[in-house]
Amino acid sequence: MVDEEQLRLAEALVFASADPVPARALQQLLPPDSDAEAILAALRDRCTGRGVMLVEVAGGWQFRTAPDLAPMLRKVVTQPRRLPRAAMETLAIIAYHQPVTRPEIEEMRGTSLSQQTMDALLEAGLIAAGGRREVPGRPTLWGTTPAFLAQFGLRDLRDLPKREDLLVEPPPVVPVPMQEAAEPEVEIDPAGATADFPPRD
Repeated sequence: MVDEEQLRLAEALVFASADPVPARALQQLLPPDSDAEAILAALRDRCTGRGVMLVEVAGGWQFRTAPDLAPMLRKVVTQPRRLPRAAMETLAIIAYHQPVTRPEIEEMRGTSLSQQTMDALLEAGLIAAGGRREVPGRPTLWGTTPAFLAQFGLRDLRDLPKREDLLVEPPPVVPVPMQEAAEPEVEIDPAGATADFPPRD
């Protein structure tokens, strides 16, 4: 049995934290013989079916609204500003190829990378510099941040979809046998005039 007071403490800690709470942070507040992982798992189970659920993201635990309620919440909750397409493409390259340099990103995208795109990702806290590659010019190495994991609901980078799963093959083309075009049906009104022709383009 998990102690109710320890459950309340875990709930309060996660609720009050802006960032995902790692189990070790809760462990610091518990008696030495308590198991923070077990308490957080029990709290997650208790939230099952509620409007708010406890999920494990970015190496910690965080409250999130239930996914099935999202369509209704969008009517009243302001949505964060979406990243431009160029920024999303750049972020995807960094996520899958990190650590990666700016010239390498440009080579993979096949186009130059504007500073505005990098600034948008930096301001959102989704990427960060992580040293320099030891080549002439020593370009900066870029990688994702814990905020990236939290934003996309990932526990760690191993939860990223496999790149091959993101490639959608077009459905096979099935040849359709040629048929003779049917004569258009023309309705004749009692007065002898034609009616109900489809309008001309």
